[in-house]
Parts: sequence; C-alpha cells; structure tokens
Amino acid sequence: METLAPKNAGSTIGNLHGQYNSYIIIYNQFYSLPKPFQASIFSTIHNMKKELVFSLSALVMMFSLLLVPSHRAYADDNKITITGTVADIKANPLQGVAVLVKGTTIGVETDASGRYSLTFAVGAEGSVLEFSSIGYKLVEKTCTKSQVLNITLEEDVHFISTVVVTGFANIKQESFTGNSVTIKNDELMKASKTNVLKAIQTFDPSFRIVDNNLMGSNPNAVPEMYIRGQSGMGNFDKLDASDLSKSNLKDNPNLPTFIMDGFEISATTLYDFDPNRIESITILKDAAATAVYGSRAANGVVVITTVTPKPGKLNVSYNFTGSVTAPDLSDYNLLNAAEKLELERMVGFYDVANSDGYTSEYTLKKEYYEKLANVKEGVNTYWMAKPLRTVFNHNHSLYIDGGSNSLRFGIDMKYSNQDGVMKGSKRDNIGAGAYIQYNYKSVNIKNYFSYTQTNSADSPYGSFSKFTSQLPYDKFADENGKILQTLRYWGSGTASNKENPMYEATLHNFQKQKREELMNNLSVNWHIIPSLLFKGQLSLTKTISKSDTFYDPLSKQSGNIFPLSSSNISSGTYNINNNDGYTVDLSTTLSYNTRLGKHAINALAGFNLREDNSTSNYLTYVGFPSGILSSPMYAKEVYKKGTFYEDTKRMLGVLASVNYAYDDTYLLDASFRLDGSSAFGTDQRFAPFWSGGLGINIHKYGFMEDVSWINRLKLRGSFGQTGKANFPAYDARSSYVILSDEWYKTGYGAVLQALGNTQLKWETTNTTDVGLELGLWDDLVYARGSYYNKRTVDLITSVTLPSSAGFSSYKDNVGEISNKGFELDLRINPVRTRDWNLVMNLNLAHNKNRIEKISNSMKAYNEKVIAMYRQNLAYNDPDKAMQTMPFLQYVEGGSLNSIYGVRSLGINPVDGEEVFLSRTGNIVNKWDASDQVVLGTTEPKAQGSFGFNLTYKQFSLYASFMYEFGAQRYNQTLVDKVENVNVYASNVDRRVMEDRWMKPGDVAKYKKISTDRMTTNFTKPTSRFVQDYNALSLSSVELAYEMPRDLLKRIHFSTMRFTVGMNDIFHLQSIKMERGLSYPYARTVNFSVKFTL
Repeated sequence: METLAPKNAGSTIGNLHGQYNSYIIIYNQFYSLPKPFQASIFSTIHNMKKELVFSLSALVMMFSLLLVPSHRAYADDNKITITGTVADIKANPLQGVAVLVKGTTIGVETDASGRYSLTFAVGAEGSVLEFSSIGYKLVEKTCTKSQVLNITLEEDVHFISTVVVTGFANIKQESFTGNSVTIKNDELMKASKTNVLKAIQTFDPSFRIVDNNLMGSNPNAVPEMYIRGQSGMGNFDKLDASDLSKSNLKDNPNLPTFIMDGFEISATTLYDFDPNRIESITILKDAAATAVYGSRAANGVVVITTVTPKPGKLNVSYNFTGSVTAPDLSDYNLLNAAEKLELERMVGFYDVANSDGYTSEYTLKKEYYEKLANVKEGVNTYWMAKPLRTVFNHNHSLYIDGGSNSLRFGIDMKYSNQDGVMKGSKRDNIGAGAYIQYNYKSVNIKNYFSYTQTNSADSPYGSFSKFTSQLPYDKFADENGKILQTLRYWGSGTASNKENPMYEATLHNFQKQKREELMNNLSVNWHIIPSLLFKGQLSLTKTISKSDTFYDPLSKQSGNIFPLSSSNISSGTYNINNNDGYTVDLSTTLSYNTRLGKHAINALAGFNLREDNSTSNYLTYVGFPSGILSSPMYAKEVYKKGTFYEDTKRMLGVLASVNYAYDDTYLLDASFRLDGSSAFGTDQRFAPFWSGGLGINIHKYGFMEDVSWINRLKLRGSFGQTGKANFPAYDARSSYVILSDEWYKTGYGAVLQALGNTQLKWETTNTTDVGLELGLWDDLVYARGSYYNKRTVDLITSVTLPSSAGFSSYKDNVGEISNKGFELDLRINPVRTRDWNLVMNLNLAHNKNRIEKISNSMKAYNEKVIAMYRQNLAYNDPDKAMQTMPFLQYVEGGSLNSIYGVRSLGINPVDGEEVFLSRTGNIVNKWDASDQVVLGTTEPKAQGSFGFNLTYKQFSLYASFMYEFGAQRYNQTLVDKVENVNVYASNVDRRVMEDRWMKPGDVAKYKKISTDRMTTNFTKPTSRFVQDYNALSLSSVELAYEMPRDLLKRIHFSTMRFTVGMNDIFHLQSIKMERGLSYPYARTVNFSVKFTL
C-alpha cells in the first residue's frame, strides 16, 4: 500500500482560480472533477518545453554577439572621452569604482588595474563625473573636453555601506528606513574562504546557524538557519526519526529566502557557491526591507550580488585556497585501557560476591587476567582515531573578464575538494559559468549560464558514536592485521557476537550522492528615459540529483533488509533515489528614480511569476551475489514496488514600492504585494502583504552643525505584514492511498487518507521594527541598535480529528508564535593614518521566542511524548535510549527552545535514589512523565561576535570571536557516559567515579554505580542535568600580505595577495559535554593566494 501525491499536477490543480470538489486516483493517475474555470497563465508555463526555453536563452546570447555595433556609427560631435586610473592613497589601483556622469545613468566601472574609459555627450557648461566606491569618499570632477583624468580616492567609513541592495532596487542607505546589514566580499573571505553561510553569521548576530551537535563538521550536512528566531513549526513531531537527519531544509518553515542577482536560489546552492564570485551580501530583516517579496519574506531575505565583468583589457583572476582539516576531539574525555580495567576492578565486577551466582570465581579471575595481559602487551586501542583522518583540501577559482563598454564577457570556473575528517566522506564541487553583457544605447542585455556538479559520499564507518563506546583493551585485528568481524566475548554482560565497527568499512558498502544544476539567468534593462528603467528577468534552473545506497551481502547493518542467516542465503540491498526538478522564475519591473529639487523619489512596480516542479522515484533491489557485483542488473529481484512522487508549486505576485526622501532628512518607504499560490486552498489562493516605514536624519538639521562631533544621527521605524508558504505542495489537497496489494479488473482501489481544506490560508508575520543609527567624530565611532516584535499567526498545522471521521487529521491555520528582541552593532575606527588602520567591532542580539497559541494536534503530540516515556521497553530496545532524552512539548507561554523534564531535589543520602518535585509541588520518589515542566531554554540571552581588523601598509590581521551566554543545555553526556552507562560493557567518561553515592549518608550528585553487569541506572529527563551554557570560540583569524604596486608592475601582475588563516581553532564552553556525536567537529588551517593578470 503506498501514498501518491498528484501526478500531472500542472493541468490538474495548477489553475489559481479553479475549484475542485473531488479527486479519483486510477492506475497511478490523478483525475479531477472540475467546476468550470478559466485558463490561467500558469497552464501556459507548465506546458512550455524546458529544452526549448533553454535553447531560446542560448540564442539570445548568440544574437547579442551578432549585434555589436560600431562605435563610430554612433559618434557625435559633442561627445568627449575621459580616460584614466583610480587608485587609493597608497597608489594601489582600485577595481570596481563606479564612474558616473552625474544626473544620468551613463557610467562604467574601473578594471582590475584601476583603469577606465568613458565616452559621453557633454553639455555647454561641461559635465560632472562622480567617482564612488563603497568605503571611499565621493569625488566629483567637472569635464569639458576629452582628457586623461587620474583620481585618488580617500578611505571613508569602509565598514558602512552606502547602498542597500534589495534585489529589486538599489536604495541609498541614508534614505532607507528598513533594517539591513551589508557584507562585502573581502569581509566574507576573511571570515571563511569556503563556507558562505558560516561567514554570514559573523557579521549579523540575528542570522544563526542551528547548532547540529549530531552531525558536527560533516561536509554533507547543509545547515539549517534562521533570522530573528524561529517562527514556524513545520514537522512538529520531534519523535520522528527524520527530524535527526543531516539536513532538514525541504519545506523548512524557518529558512530565509535567498536571492542571487534577482532570482531565488536554494540554501544548498549557496552552500556550494564559490565565495570569490560574490561581490556583496545584504541581509534584509524587517518588513520595510522585505515586504516587496511578500509571501517569501516572513523569515527575512538574503540578497547576494555577484561579480560582473569589467570593461577594458582582458583580466585573469585566479584564487587558490588550501586547507588542512583535523578532527577536534577535545570535548571527549574517555578512559584508556589500563584505566578502564582498573575501574572495572574497583567497581567489583571480578568479585564473586557481586556475580550473577552462576559464574565461578575462577572464571572471573581468568577474565580479569586475560584483559590485564592485553593491557600489558600494549593493547590500548584508541577507537576514536580509527575512522578519522587529517585531510588536505583545495579550492580553485578562475575568473576571466573583459570587453568594451558595449560588449562585456566573463567566464568563471571552480573546483572544490572537501574531504571530511571521517574516512570516505567527501563533498566535491565542479562548476563553470559564462556571462555576457551587451549595451546598445539605452538597452542593456545580460545573460549568465552556469553548470554545477556536486559529488558527495558518506563515510562507510557509519556513526562515530559506535567507536566512542568501544572497550580500549579490545583488539580490532588479528596477528596478521586482518580486521576481525566480531570482537571478543569476555563473559556474562557482553554480547556473544559483538560487532566490530571497523569490519563494515572493509565491505563494499557505499552511500553516495550526485547533484547537477544548470541555471540560465537572462535580464534586459531598458532606460526609457534616464530616470525610468524597465527591467525584465527570466531564470531557468534545472536540477538533477541521484542517491545510491548499497549494503554488501555480508553487512549486518539494519539497512540490509535480508541479512545472511541459516535460513537466508540471498542478501544485499541497493536503494536508488532519483530526483528531477526545474524552476521557472519570471519578473518584470518598471522603476522611476529621480530628484526634483529637495524631493528624491525611487518608485517601482512590477510582477513576478514562479513555478517549481519536482519529481522523484525510489526503488529497492535485493539479493546480490557479492559486494563487488553491486549493479542492479545483478540483483535477484525488486523489493516490493517503486514509489513515485511529483509536486508542483506556482506563485504569482504583483508588487509596488516607493522610497521617498525630502531634503535627505524626512524619509518614507512603502511597499505592497499581492501574492497567489497554487499550494493553498481554492478559496484562499491570494493574499496581500504590505509595509510602511518612516525615518528622519536628525543630523541634517541646521542646529546640528554646531554639534560637529555628531556626523550621523538617524531614527527610523517600520511596520508591515509578510507571509510564507513553506509547506508541502499538496497539504491543502485531499489525498488518497492506493491499495496496490490487490489487483482488480477495474484497477487498484483507493481510499481517502487526508481531507483537503479549501479554506487553508497563508501564514503571516506582523513585524514592528524601530532603530537608531549614530556616527561620532566622522564615524570614528559608529553604533546602531534596533528593537523588533514579530508575531506569526495562522500557523499551518495538523488538526486532530476523531477516528470516526475515517482519517486522523487535516491541515488548518491554528497556532501563533512571537519573537521579540533587540540588536546592537558597535564599530570603532580609532586609528586611521596613511600606514595604519584599526577597526574594532562588537555585535549582540537578544531574542525571546514564545508560543502564543497551539492546536489540538500539538496537545495530542504532548500526550504522545508522555506515552513514549511510560512504555516498558526491553533493555536492548533501540528506542529505550529515547526515554533518557528530553523532548520538546508545546505549551502556550512556552518556547520552541524549551527543555522539558521533571524537577529534581537531588539524590537522597539515605538510599541513593532520586527525589522529585511533582507538578503540584509535592515531594515524590517516582519519576512521572506528567510532572514534566520547563527546566530551561537553549536560546541564549545574548549572542554575537567581536573582533578586529588591523592593517599596516601591505599587511593586515583579522580575528573574529563568537560568543553566547545565558542559555541552558541538557548534558546528555552525564546521562549516557556517567550515570546511566554500563561500566562493564562500554567505555565511560572520566567523571564516572566522581561524586557517586556509595553508602547511606553520602551527599552526592549521581546515583550509585551498578555492580550488576546486566543492569544499569536508568535516569529519565531531570533538572539535575540541566546546566547553564556559555560559549566562546575563535571562529576565524587571518594574516594577509598584499604585494606593493611597483613590484607588481615589474612582474606584470595587477594584484597579488597571500593569506594564512585558521577557522574554529578553539571552542570554550561552560559545560563539559561531548560534541559531534555521529560526526566529530574539526579545526582548519588554511592558506591562499590570489592574483590578477
């Protein structure tokens, strides 16, 4: 019996205005009985052949090449040509400086050598050229005739962006009332040479990567992240094992939206993206900044701007980064062989008085001395090192660009090798892209095509936790070095056929993935008049991914469905999962940007159309002759039937926004967007989103001239409503289960599984944001702070139905979550001389998450958690370990970060048993799941980063620290490796003998160690193991040297830069707790060289 989602969804449910009463599934098809409806624009897009669209985009590129006009054909008598170079005060050439004819959109950018050339029509009184670059003071020069004009730019407050890139428009930062953070490329590269996502959180404390203590530094674990707290629940059933997967990104309700060059991309695409290709990143956080994205804006928006080709001579830029990565085991504190054996003796495992009554004293002594003989022979197996390695990784990035002002081109290529610290794990990327830009009078055409391939594999050694529990006096190989299949059986209390975790890696098991992405972005800009711009954009993305998992016939892993046994001689399992998807993203905007006296207006209107389609199929083969013959063609049979899934989402948006400033003093931002989505119920397809912001530049007032030490003082505030639709495509639909176990002449039977909800509507987030920005002594000191209040309503969750309804639940809008907090950013530039420059920075964020309203299904989940704790499971049941862990429960007034357990009064000195405090306040001796309350929260009171950037002539030193304090953690290490550990059968934490109850009258933290080899303590979640958590880590440090210009001229280079750095060098925390349970964390030392010809 299998569940299928709608197939051919484009023609069935794609129409935004269509309404359907019922669905019937026959022969794996989804048929509908529709009401009359009108054809929608989405149907046209769905029927478009993807191959044809890609071909058309390629034709546009070639057609652009054929239309290159002769410059002389458009020469004009009143045109002049200005050429020259732009450099800093150290005479270093500056690349990317904007050279613009003031009051127009005519301009160019300097190349890697700082050169530029600009031809334009000059007025009777001459024209003014503006030379501007982020981090440098604006320079204006009046030109009346052709000449050579060399410019020197002085550094300004280089850490304060002058322009906010929203993805739809570029707005002057001084007139913007939204809340945003801009990060430049050189800042990103200092924080991390290879991981863009990790670098971002260094500069914005509200952007947080979820700490994955399970997966550690696994290169294939794409991190989860959020901005300003978690506002959605998604799959709120935390008992579901899939919640502990490497990545939980699909339909994640807390992920921000990522926009690259105007088009939405996935978090995985950015995770694998080459940081050298990024020019800047802007994080949009409040409604005034994000509402133009409507239903994609509730979780914030991250806008990425990539490097575009520069006109002039051919530039060749190459970057090499090499890194040495080593596992970080500093948080593990296990015993060696001699210590472990001595602990067993001290506990009394070889004392006949403590035996099971059947084992003789001779047998006990024999076992002890055999183990002691191993220790004396030098057997001290450091199991944690066996699956680990220190790796050298390398990344290569090549970028070539050039051309004229009319025609520019760029070619980029990359290769990234990222081997993990667990043997066999890796994530390799290879990619290439081609960019072409054609300018003809007032029309600008750009096209970028790229191909990226990611090949990844998981370690054949499996979970690292298997190795941390092994006994150090055990031998893993025989005298000839051959890996043993099973470890030695020592006696009562250990498994008779204990698996050797090293053995599985000798088989031909594998788990590998391949992901390919083809992307074509086409944009056309037409300056109808200098102040009126029409922009059209079309993005086509094709993704193909495949996952293959093979279990050798000799494998004993649970994934091998039919392991070898006396009754089964056919074994081996091969799982194949194929995914195919495409995205079409079309948008057009008309923007008006002008200045009329004291009035500055930046207005925009347009629409956006997007379709996402994905199909997947899953097939399992069983029965292979050997591990070497792993091709499906050697399989005995297909296990059951394959599954197929298809989903399609379409979204239509109409938008408008305006940014207005009067005399650069009084500021206004307003935006509106109407979105429609096929994912919602037929009665709630469309929803409006909007925002408004006001601001005032107090430093522009006349009286502020007398307060010269305040150069910047801005007050702003905004309020708006944004939304999200991060849930599976067909949650609002009625779905059916096909009864495929039986075949009838009329086909398969089908029964209703989930009831659709035509009234299901959008989750919406109402956000209030107020902020203050302050600059002192020409921004020697720069500070800004903001307070926000986000309330997300109409959360989409499952509503529980009585069993008499025929199905258990359906989707509805029940639930509310709020996030309140503040952010502070302080930057000081105390040293600013010709040779020296020092910038120190500190940022801080505080957020308080609160569950305001829950549904009945969440209450039912709470009861499910309580029932799980009350189950009487066997000692070897794999689910028994779950009963020692705290699980989130949903309570109004609680938090998504709450830690639940029973309050403890400690260990009773009389009998060594734990004493509890019930929910009603009574003292009890028994742990009861219904007595669980909130014991703490994993959300810190404050978190952020601090650091400095020091430059001296050609040298620079950068360091960044990350911190958090005021949170709590449940120290599972104290539970698993100290109190509940089986001291006889497993390795233990060194604290195992500390503060244990031994006899009546002892005041201790932990229960007595069990002297019974077969039984252990079994402690369920209690406040004894909730500890205050504070952490400090050195996230990155870099020393760089940039070769001087005169030396570069001699060797015919434009730029050359050398760096050496380190990432995650140390991590200090107030709790002694193991980190990286299934995959360890790692430290990295890197070095790089970047040069431009």
